[in-house]
Amino acid sequence: MEQTNNLDDNRSPVELSTGRNRLRRFRFPVLFVSLFAVMLAVVGIDNLVAPVPLLAFPVGIGLAVAGLVCYRRLSRFVEVRDGVPDLVAENRWPGLWKGAGLGFGLFCAMLLVILVFGGVGGLSWGSFAGFLGLAGMMSSVAVMEEVLFRGVLFRILEERAGTVISLAVSSLLFGATHLVNVNATWWGALAIGLTGGTMLAAAYTATRSLWFPIGLHFAWNFTHAGVFGIAVSGSNDVPDGLLHTMLSGPSALTGGTFGPEASLVALLVCLVPTVLLLRRAARTGQIRPRPRT
Repeated sequence: MEQTNNLDDNRSPVELSTGRNRLRRFRFPVLFVSLFAVMLAVVGIDNLVAPVPLLAFPVGIGLAVAGLVCYRRLSRFVEVRDGVPDLVAENRWPGLWKGAGLGFGLFCAMLLVILVFGGVGGLSWGSFAGFLGLAGMMSSVAVMEEVLFRGVLFRILEERAGTVISLAVSSLLFGATHLVNVNATWWGALAIGLTGGTMLAAAYTATRSLWFPIGLHFAWNFTHAGVFGIAVSGSNDVPDGLLHTMLSGPSALTGGTFGPEASLVALLVCLVPTVLLLRRAARTGQIRPRPRT
């Protein structure tokens, strides 16, 4: 056994480089499958601690940090990169705060429109403990979905097919993953792909950083469930939020059992920042054409 280990340790730099280059050829399936497995584990742990909100907060934050560490290390090892450009530390807090501000503002604007048209049937106090627990849970969800769908799927597909095709494919797949939720519908999955998936991909394209879409994704979901206590993407197995909001009216206005993300209001509200972000990306040369074969 000692002789075998010594032989492994004494491989030449050329042999080590050849092995890593072979691994890099399969970087997409290796990264995607590995991080998808991590995401499933994160979701499982979140669901396990959800009944105890005060435990869900620190656990969720810890899982979010662990998810970022996994992405950094896998990306460096599998892709043979010296660094991870889309997780540059100096962009972290500015990106997170700007994204969070946009996500909070967009959800409040959507709910205000629903209120004006009579879609809010009642409002009452919920749970502060649930509010904290959802902060942790939504942080881990935002991190894992962004590193998987924007950091891996969108980024690598864009290199091979260009921005437009990558944006369309990643958005549709992002929506399709929400079909497993309790109150999922085909329209709801399509709607969240068109709203959340496209908007978050546009946020990544415009900034070339994961921090901004992570902040946007977190604030949208947390304002949704943690602040107003509304079901997120057809999932109703989360703790109560700070408030409890009752929606009533046609599905076009409220989104029905899937939640307001499946409403026409969400489509219109999210369309505005999506267009603006893509315009910014075009002006700064971030829209990448399909490579010529």
